[in-house]
Amino acid sequence: MKIGISKISFFVPKYYLSLATLAEARGADPLKYTNGLLQNKMAVAPINQDIVSMAANAASNILTEEDKKDIDLVLFATESGIDHSKAAATNLAQLLNLKSEIRAIELKQACYSATIALYFAKGHILQNPNSKVLVVGSDIARYGLETDGEPTQGAGAVAMLITKKPKILVLENTYAFNTSNIYDFWRPVTMDYALVDGHFSNEQYKAFFKTTFEKYQEKSGLTLADFKAMTFHIPYTKIGLRSLQTIAKLSTHPELFKNFEYSTTYNKEVGNIYTGSLYLSLISLLENGKLKSKDRIGMFSYGSGAVAEFFSGILVPGYKKHLVKDIHKQILKNRQKLTFNAYAKMLTDIPKNDVLVEYEDDQTFQLVEISDYERKYMKKA
Repeated sequence: MKIGISKISFFVPKYYLSLATLAEARGADPLKYTNGLLQNKMAVAPINQDIVSMAANAASNILTEEDKKDIDLVLFATESGIDHSKAAATNLAQLLNLKSEIRAIELKQACYSATIALYFAKGHILQNPNSKVLVVGSDIARYGLETDGEPTQGAGAVAMLITKKPKILVLENTYAFNTSNIYDFWRPVTMDYALVDGHFSNEQYKAFFKTTFEKYQEKSGLTLADFKAMTFHIPYTKIGLRSLQTIAKLSTHPELFKNFEYSTTYNKEVGNIYTGSLYLSLISLLENGKLKSKDRIGMFSYGSGAVAEFFSGILVPGYKKHLVKDIHKQILKNRQKLTFNAYAKMLTDIPKNDVLVEYEDDQTFQLVEISDYERKYMKKA
């Protein structure tokens, strides 16, 4: 049975900070960010957008009423959890008006958990072929002001509908994975911001990519020549490029490098969205690139701490008809540029208990209140 992605979409908040603005405020050369990181902007989440509302906005771009009737499993991947016990998937299911006869859980392993969600979704559909599974990755990458990670922040969500006979991408059945107990990036439960060993994390990312890709080749019998494109988890674009350069040269594989550019078009404008980052890159490749049906795409997922996986998918004939590129272009086009002071206030305005949140008419789903530690959301009529 062929199983994979039938629908996919993303949502990012309506505000962004130009990295040129950040560079000016920090007394840095803008090229440090635009060339050094290969990033242009980062999405900034206002107080009325959290992981649940962003996930609902992403999912609402693609789900029909028929889909909602068929979904019986919701897998919510995040490392920006809003509760130590209650899964954000239950909030999401209610906002989307899904039926009650479903399973809904939250998954955590840094930026990797949306990938294991795809694996779980495949297993579920193998046992329940007529089911549909909603997989979301939703996060706010927040490192704080005047930190080394400040220019690699971002916010957003990706939603994917996983089914049999997929309309966009068939997920192949060979996987290579690797786990090691390291502290390259982590956020203790008492902290609002992550702790990062940047240089160590970069080296581990590249080492895990090399290890998993080599193991994938051993398991599958495939070589680099069998791939039309490689997509990566993108905390910032340069790390993906440097990893690609460890296995390929521009002179011998120009197509891979051109498709890497296509695959990071959106990431450069959004920044790091943790669990959704790899899949934002996949959307960017499909909507901006020129791939054909039956082309194979390699995908590298990395979650600090650390778990990594290399896997692949095959494009389905007519896949472009099932993309929602116009919606995504509009989301990015309609964003508002922040001044540095507005960004600084928004970044540090983390919602606590007993707060009313200003409602914005142009946002479909949004957080409007936290009362007695219960979050309340609203959908635009």
